[in-house]
Amino acid sequence: MPDLAAARNALRSTFGFEDFRPGQGAIIETVLAGADVLAIMPTGSGKSLCYQLPALLRDDLTVVVSPLIALMRNQVAQLRSHGIAAASLNSANDFLENRQITERLAGGGLRLVYVSPERLAQPDTLALLKRAKVGLLAVDEAHCISQWGHAFRPEYLALGAAQAALGGVQTVAFTATADAATRADIVGKLFHRDPAVFVHGFDRPNLRLCVRAKTSRRGQMTSGLGQITDFVRARVGQSGIIYCGSRRKTEEIADFLRAGGANARPYHAGLEPSLRSRHQDMFLREDGVIIVATIAFGLGIDKPDVRFVLHADLPANIESYYHEIGRAGRDGLPADTLTLFGAGDIRLRRMQIAQSKASDAQKDIDRKRLDALVTLCESTHCRRQNLLAYFGEAAPPCGNCDICLEPPGWWRRWRALWRRRRPVPP
Repeated sequence: MPDLAAARNALRSTFGFEDFRPGQGAIIETVLAGADVLAIMPTGSGKSLCYQLPALLRDDLTVVVSPLIALMRNQVAQLRSHGIAAASLNSANDFLENRQITERLAGGGLRLVYVSPERLAQPDTLALLKRAKVGLLAVDEAHCISQWGHAFRPEYLALGAAQAALGGVQTVAFTATADAATRADIVGKLFHRDPAVFVHGFDRPNLRLCVRAKTSRRGQMTSGLGQITDFVRARVGQSGIIYCGSRRKTEEIADFLRAGGANARPYHAGLEPSLRSRHQDMFLREDGVIIVATIAFGLGIDKPDVRFVLHADLPANIESYYHEIGRAGRDGLPADTLTLFGAGDIRLRRMQIAQSKASDAQKDIDRKRLDALVTLCESTHCRRQNLLAYFGEAAPPCGNCDICLEPPGWWRRWRALWRRRRPVPP
């Protein structure tokens, strides 16, 4: 079987990298040895390479499960640019394109094929892949299989059965966001034998963390529009993402910023697909574009030089917060994050949990995760320490968050303590 030395040679000759990033080598070596793997790695740490590189050194087919067509197409385009035989079977392809991919699969002409979980569950797809001699099943965004995860997708639940239908092939799964409960749930639902579990830290030291209560110019609690404007003006020419809690707000903020001279564009599921794609392409190809978006934007976007992520509203929970700020600074260079929140945000998030169709057990988990985020926002201690502690990591004060850089005075500490002790809003 190929070893790590062969993988390192392929890394250099095919991808042009001199050596592995931290954590990659041990995971790739374990995959090459034939073991199942669950790997939790920070955004930007090179998760994809941990299954792409072994695929080059194998004689059989690697099937990659991915949740978004855009993500599949992006990765396939990158692989083809390196001369790797890869394709994506998806509903956005025309009939002729999917037929050509099917023929290449039957003839052994592909190293990697990307599919959605929905397509993989189809009997004809499973039959096709069994004939193509699948040797490795790689599951991207593996937290989607867990009901305890922040982005549960029911269609991921069929992956365990699909893995069994493919003959119990070697399985590897990757995610950037999974606490201990989510990891255990992934293992139970996806793997038929105990995988090797790698947890390579959640810290992104190049991200500066900042949280502020929403204020108006006069200091009253309000939408935070002035704070957003000041933040953007201080970063002229930089690419960034601003996340909003509603479609309407994405358009309002984008219009306001554009009127002030910023190249800001809205992005949400309600826009015409052609306009949405045009704004996404502008963001990916041009410098200094700001996308003002709902959470519909971001998954599968491979832009390494995003210099800031701003939350105009409180995220849904602490996992979502971590996942979304992780889209900044993927090139390893310094990047800024700012989260604005108010009492209205907290009430809205709690109401959304109460009115959801989730089970009582799931609602209890969701409340705890929201409470963890509120604690992070209201804390007067190092943001990074609070964030990493949630994921089970101990860390010293980071020196790169608003609390470390501007320690709060007694008034701010007293106000935060009072907020935590006051009755929880319904």
